[in-house]
Amino acid sequence: MTAPTVRSIKPWLLGLGTVSAAGLGCIGYGAFIEQNWFTLRRESLKILPSGAAPFRILHLSDIHLNIGQRKKTEWLQDLAGLKPDLVVNTGDNLTHPKAIDPLLEALGPLMQFPGVFVPGSNDYYAPRLNNPLAYLRGPSRMPVKRQPQRLDTERMHAGFGARGWVNLTNRNQSLVLNGIRFDFSGVDDPHLRRERYAGWPRGTADQENSPHLKIAVAHAPYQRVLDHFTEDGADLLLAGHTHGGQLCIPGYGAIVSNCDLPTWRAKGLHDWESGGRTTPVNVSGGIGTSRFAPVRFACRPEAVLLELREQASPTFDLTESTKNFD
Repeated sequence: MTAPTVRSIKPWLLGLGTVSAAGLGCIGYGAFIEQNWFTLRRESLKILPSGAAPFRILHLSDIHLNIGQRKKTEWLQDLAGLKPDLVVNTGDNLTHPKAIDPLLEALGPLMQFPGVFVPGSNDYYAPRLNNPLAYLRGPSRMPVKRQPQRLDTERMHAGFGARGWVNLTNRNQSLVLNGIRFDFSGVDDPHLRRERYAGWPRGTADQENSPHLKIAVAHAPYQRVLDHFTEDGADLLLAGHTHGGQLCIPGYGAIVSNCDLPTWRAKGLHDWESGGRTTPVNVSGGIGTSRFAPVRFACRPEAVLLELREQASPTFDLTESTKNFD
């Protein structure tokens, strides 16, 4: 029997083969290259009180550490060389029940610096195998028919607390760092609808008149959470959860955000407006993935270094002032 020649093969079969090969190539790239192609995104904001020295926040999110991830562990440990003034961890640290000790080892060098944290769903429950197409229908949900596997959240949080990191799960806390008073307010994971607002720390009667900065911390940036903190006077809000879309289209961006946040806001520093107020919101693209979907495409895993600087001094227009006396 004569073997078929290229000409005898139907064009649609050739096209299908080309598409399949391209798809497999993209999956291989995303699984073996991009998911370990870690990067540091740098941002700058002028929001500190007048006269304050620059202050650097290292924002970590969605580490999703699995056992045996040496490249990720070494990269996290190397981040300590940045010497941040504060580390903010916005949750989803795990993707395997046995990864708590490796996580504490990976974050050990960073826990020499002050830190605050809130949990995500994958700090409470181990991830499960999902149909990837389900994310196109809306945010993921916990299974109804079978109970998800619980993780030892308390042991992980105790490990953070033992090194001085502050738990902001539905709590507030004031910290004086580098001579600046930071008022924090954090919530439990909005993706699980566990958020309860604790307001801002209360101190002296005239605390609003003394120099300070209000920072809100949440795992999932649902609009209701952004609205609340913006209207409540936050100067900065930090969140994660979205993985930056995880699988993105080059030149377009994220296809999904796994919450009700517009996809063009799935990663980056943006202003959020609500109730006549505006708050800068940094959404981290995250560092890891679920162990059941270890692929990133056009969305490199990232940590974010935010450099805060003093607000610009208001200008005084002498020309306009002189006109008032004419």
